[in-house]
Amino acid sequence: VQLQASGGGLVQPGGSLRLSCEASGTIPGIKGMGWYRQAPGKQRELVAFITVGGSINYADSVKGRFTISRNRAKTTVYLQMNSLEPEDTAVYYCKIVGAWRDYWGQGTLVTVSS
Repeated sequence: VQLQASGGGLVQPGGSLRLSCEASGTIPGIKGMGWYRQAPGKQRELVAFITVGGSINYADSVKGRFTISRNRAKTTVYLQMNSLEPEDTAVYYCKIVGAWRDYWGQGTLVTVSS
């Protein structure tokens, strides 16, 4: 099973983007789905995560601006990003936590710049 992330691009400060991440097949025993990001010269960090039960966790830096959601079949996870700031510039990776392993997407670049 592979994860395909999309939706990144160049946006001006204050703008919005919506990221999507779709699994190519069924992942057994999904425990949660999330988004991480890695800015140049920095470590990968959690942006948002939603558990199979629907509990959601956001990084403090994105609370109130980003919203994570998933489709009913739990094959796709989304990240709606509003009020984007230059500090949000990073490669965004999706992750699905399965019963026996984690699955990572290939990353999609988000650049926030005027």
